[in-house]
Amino acid sequence: MSVRVAIAGASGRMGRMLVETVLDAPDAELAGALDVPGSPGLGRDAGESLGRPTGVTVTDDLGAALERADVLIDFTRPEGTLHHLGECSARGVRMVIGTTGFDEAGRRAIATAAERIGVVFAPNMSVGVNVTFRLLEVAAALLRDGYDIEVIEAHHRHKVDAPSGTALGMGRAIAGALGRDLDELATWTRHGVTGEREPGTIGFSVVRGGDIVGDHTVLFAGTGERIEITHRSGSRATYAQGALRACRFLSTRGAGLFDMQDVLGLRNTPPC
Repeated sequence: MSVRVAIAGASGRMGRMLVETVLDAPDAELAGALDVPGSPGLGRDAGESLGRPTGVTVTDDLGAALERADVLIDFTRPEGTLHHLGECSARGVRMVIGTTGFDEAGRRAIATAAERIGVVFAPNMSVGVNVTFRLLEVAAALLRDGYDIEVIEAHHRHKVDAPSGTALGMGRAIAGALGRDLDELATWTRHGVTGEREPGTIGFSVVRGGDIVGDHTVLFAGTGERIEITHRSGSRATYAQGALRACRFLSTRGAGLFDMQDVLGLRNTPPC
């Protein structure tokens, strides 16, 4: 049985990739395509830019987009995602959320909705990135003494939040392995005379430019050596494939809040 998928932001770069991924999947059906009022894609077939008619029209009517859907994939912006979340919760439509930049209130709203519907909420849907999270947990546990930790991320010029959700996810994975909270350890900015680096902190650096899809490096800098763990994305297809995998996962689950570690079965995988 096919999982029926609606896509938010269907006319954007990520949305078009998601549409293509769903169309290519033998076990998925494109059930709805949503975009914001004023989008040039409204009223057009969701597959028009791909040269693949789908019979699904891009709409700004949330109810219409969700009418036939089992799950909504949302990689938009926090305010839009939270609006969609309320309607999905009311209708019993599951959600895969790849949107980043939520504040604490937004995260609480997602957790509350997950008491009624299944939600996969992850800072990055890429299989490789989620394996990287596990590698970072191992490295942090083994290199907890004598190594300074820096997270460096780079994205395209259009990205509106910083650090990226993936960089924050990496920071949380490291902090968790150290038995600490990221907010206790993070150094978000450096400017001027900052003084010496405080031991035990996690520094973040951000690059924005060009069409970089997403590069992330975590540097463990010790005395006389450096260890770097890097993930580079060359295509949004990795995120789309992961999101579809999350849809399949939710199709067999009830209400609950999950992430890609759950989807990939990494939650209980021994770290070493």
